[in-house]
Amino acid sequence: MKEVEQFKYRQSAGITALSASIADFQYKKHCHEEYAIGVTLRGIQQYHLDGSLQSSRQNGVMLFNPEQNHDGRSHDRSGIDYVMIYIPPKLFLEMLGKKEVVLFDTPIVYDAGLRQSILKLTKAIFSGGPEALCQELLLGLAGHFSGVELRSVGSQDQAFVHKAKEAIQGNLAHVLKLDEVSTLFGMSKYQFIRAFKASTGTSPYQYFLNCKVERAKQLIEQNRDVYLAVTECGFVDLAHLNRHFKNIYGTTAFEYMSHVAP
Repeated sequence: MKEVEQFKYRQSAGITALSASIADFQYKKHCHEEYAIGVTLRGIQQYHLDGSLQSSRQNGVMLFNPEQNHDGRSHDRSGIDYVMIYIPPKLFLEMLGKKEVVLFDTPIVYDAGLRQSILKLTKAIFSGGPEALCQELLLGLAGHFSGVELRSVGSQDQAFVHKAKEAIQGNLAHVLKLDEVSTLFGMSKYQFIRAFKASTGTSPYQYFLNCKVERAKQLIEQNRDVYLAVTECGFVDLAHLNRHFKNIYGTTAFEYMSHVAP
């Protein structure tokens, strides 16, 4: 069977939409800053999430919280087709009328109304529909979420996590120096690694790498310049950025730039 690997990105109404069709491609473990909401259109999409293997079958609605680590692949060589919507946390909470961060309580749901709302929005974005229409469809999508499906974030360890993430994000253009970061918390680097992973589910280095790629994506969107992203984010060269970018987004940095061009 011929391998399939197709990723298309488009932006509208302050969000990013992805249309993907893959067979043998596998995402490495990663996370996104946004809330990610998607629909499996064909096949079975599998990924590890919070220590459990999840399987989204046809019509399954996948719900990922910001910075929630996961990988991804097709269950078998027949492949999968799916769409995803990435919504910045501030925008999502505004639409929900929430001031405090909330999280999806269930990773996969089979809700026909929610599924249709996602499909209408992605169709409008990829067909170049008016931004006002996309905004209305996005608000309609948010209306499908109730208090039953969302839970508030507990305050435990939030101060540590917030400060630790800020320390890591503040030096993305250089090599991560755990000795320097850990001293900010009066910890050894091994104590810091354990505490960070226990609170976030990922290691400091993996979070650092995710942030570098995410920052590179933002620079590409803002400046349409992949080489600026290489320099500003401390990658060795474009090939180095492309390798990590593709592990997360399924496409190279240059290809992504062409997808999101106005």
